[in-house]
Amino acid sequence: MTPGDLRSGTEGGAASLDFSKASLARLSDALLGGHDHYEVDREAMRRLLAIAPGARAMAKEHREWLVRAVRFLAGKRGIDQFLDLGSGMPTAENTHEVAQRYNPDAQVVYVDNDPVVQVHGRALLEENYLTHVTGADLTRPAETLADEVVTEYLDFSRPVALILTSIVHHIDDYDRAKAIVAAYVDALAPGSFLLLTHHFDPEEDSPRQELARLLETSFQGTGLGSVHRTREQILSFFDGTDLLRPGLVYLHEWWPDGPRLHPLSELNFLTLGGVARKP
Repeated sequence: MTPGDLRSGTEGGAASLDFSKASLARLSDALLGGHDHYEVDREAMRRLLAIAPGARAMAKEHREWLVRAVRFLAGKRGIDQFLDLGSGMPTAENTHEVAQRYNPDAQVVYVDNDPVVQVHGRALLEENYLTHVTGADLTRPAETLADEVVTEYLDFSRPVALILTSIVHHIDDYDRAKAIVAAYVDALAPGSFLLLTHHFDPEEDSPRQELARLLETSFQGTGLGSVHRTREQILSFFDGTDLLRPGLVYLHEWWPDGPRLHPLSELNFLTLGGVARKP
């Protein structure tokens, strides 16, 4: 997703192809060790790593959380439809790879209005007839839900897994962000699931809160900025759903695979995630 389209007051629309500015999708690709990024993205990564040296490890932590959540829904709950909003650059262990590994019939639609993401995604998925990419603007739920790719391949009369990972905190107006998430949840059939992660404000005078403020101010106005919200605010995005155990937690606490092998950094305590079911 092009970060500029997520800022408050933006009217949305198709993103323009601009390699002079870093993008969220390409920055994430760089942090994960991918190859689809440019010097401007690497410079943004270096700035981030100077502030938060654990950013690479946290990007991997986030991807591992998504893998566990998608594996659970596809393998244990029988979900065979996934809508991944603001999906970002294709990289290792994408949503469709995990979902289709555990449910070979799973349909996956990626939504991202970054033109580079669309080109790479369509090239990668050319021979996968169960996975599709569209350039809809996720900040316009009605238009996204009516998008021809979304409506052709997903049946909203049946359960869908809605994925909003590491994207809502880039919508800086809280009321607008809440309305956007609510519009998607309202469109889901009973038995659907919401997967959501969000930057967390610990609301305490601590090095963690200082790091949260530093990250916000350092990238403000760059198109890469984000908002750290309170637990109560993040919980509100799950209104109308029932959180599954263990609830809204740090990503490393959500059903980890075995004992932890690497030390935690302060960044591990600045993101919360949860999986919830719509009753």
